[in-house]
Amino acid sequence: MGDAKRRKEQGTPESKRIVSWLPLTTTQSEDFVRVSTQGAWIGIGLLVFAWLMVRLIGPSFGWWQLAG
Repeated sequence: MGDAKRRKEQGTPESKRIVSWLPLTTTQSEDFVRVSTQGAWIGIGLLVFAWLMVRLIGPSFGWWQLAG
């Protein structure tokens, strides 16, 4: 028996809505928090990499000189 057919027969539990009039479920809100947290860490990593590039990597390869 296929997975979808079995779930249909068993009845999948529906996610509870955050607010009754808002079409967002608790699962969707948890996914949003997970994705936004992951995106924030990626942004922090890119910021650190850009800072290292400007302060250390670029001047050491002679791509530019720091004014100061």
